[in-house]
Amino acid sequence: MSGKVYLVDGSGYIFRAFYAVAPLTTKDGFPTNALFGYTRMLLKLIDDARTNHMLVAFDTGRDTFRKEMYSPYKANRVECPKELELQMPYFREITSALGFAIMELPGYEADDVIGTLVRKLSAGGVETVVISGDKDLLQLVGPGVSVWDPMHEKHYGPQEVKAKFGLGPEKVVEFLGLTGDSSDNVPGLKGVGPKTALQLL
Repeated sequence: MSGKVYLVDGSGYIFRAFYAVAPLTTKDGFPTNALFGYTRMLLKLIDDARTNHMLVAFDTGRDTFRKEMYSPYKANRVECPKELELQMPYFREITSALGFAIMELPGYEADDVIGTLVRKLSAGGVETVVISGDKDLLQLVGPGVSVWDPMHEKHYGPQEVKAKFGLGPEKVVEFLGLTGDSSDNVPGLKGVGPKTALQLL
């Protein structure tokens, strides 16, 4: 395969669009702000990336293997807003209509799909760009793999990851394990913050 492959965190895009765009509705009152924002984001990505090798990965729900391993996982998250829930059935249709391949797997998150694809593509020598603002995915950065956050125009290679965390991509998992992640309701080691984690690592 020639050219870079772009892997998009579709679920992340959906929530970004919902909270970034002011409320919009059809004349019948159906909410459309997330659909509008999501479509604009994908169109901009198509224009910026200029490649046909693009795939969008989606979450399939909250029942994942992570929840089975650790029941409090994401238990602090509020329910999906009703206005966004109503729009959910249409994101995949838009994605497909714009020419993106779609991949999702019950019991797994978009992150898991992206991580697996990065491993497979990297093993085949294919250059890969992960499109996401999720810091967890920075652990994937390495030879032939970068992360691009189009919302903030940030490109992450090994040096940028080191500038962000103070250590390389290969240590991101350990760093987050020590410090925890409040957004996912995952506790770290008691009394260990970023500075202590860096010293330990």
